[in-house]
Amino acid sequence: MEKEINRRHAYYNEVVKKALKEKFNYKNVMEIPKIEKIILSLRLGKEKDNAKSFNTAVEELSLIAGQKAVPTYAKKSVANFKLRQGQKIGAKVTLRGEKMYEFYDRLISVALPRVRDFQGLSTKSFDGRGNYSFGVKEQIIFPEIIYDKIDTVRGFDVIIVTSAKTDAEALELLKLMGVPFKKN
Repeated sequence: MEKEINRRHAYYNEVVKKALKEKFNYKNVMEIPKIEKIILSLRLGKEKDNAKSFNTAVEELSLIAGQKAVPTYAKKSVANFKLRQGQKIGAKVTLRGEKMYEFYDRLISVALPRVRDFQGLSTKSFDGRGNYSFGVKEQIIFPEIIYDKIDTVRGFDVIIVTSAKTDAEALELLKLMGVPFKKN
């Protein structure tokens, strides 16, 4: 039985690989950049002390990702922030494979177009090694979240990790994969 692959994954295999190989003149197909993983991370500032609110946030992140979120813990105690070592301060999910492409498809096709006054994502959020990160201000842009059942509007960070060596290669990869960037 053959696994069914996501339409974004199929598009990458059929169109994006060829376009990148032509543009950057790669000698080997293994040099062609690809999306390796997508990391969603959520930090809870003042809500970290409220167990019910924390659990709700983790459940919402799990719903959005389609995979269980794991809590993150404080590494050090910081008195100014009323933070103790080992205290739960957030949650994260790392998506790979088909789940990653499924989330990516929902993000590009459904969630980002639902952002109010959306102009596109900035091209300045690359880290110098081909990885791209941006923040989502409201979790309610995802259709999995039922608006009437949320207690607080929360945001989270999305990090797209690619195998690209440079930011230019990663930018071209993400443009070809359908990420809506701002027109500069």
